[in-house]
Amino acid sequence: MAELKTELNLAFPDDFYEALVALHRGLTDEQSEMANARLILLLANHIGDMSVLREAMRVAREDVDGDDGENTKAQD
Repeated sequence: MAELKTELNLAFPDDFYEALVALHRGLTDEQSEMANARLILLLANHIGDMSVLREAMRVAREDVDGDDGENTKAQD
């Protein structure tokens, strides 16, 4: 089983950030949300490991709204 990598793993993180900003440039808020959703689904499909995806969702939700991430523990 793979583990979620939370340490910096990008060779060029600034380039990634620039590309991410460029992805959203010129889009409406609705289009930007759609692009984010599509990117998330594409990356989730690439990862393919449900345990890694659940852990990523838990970590992403930490401290966002006081939820501990328990709502992301859906059944397979």
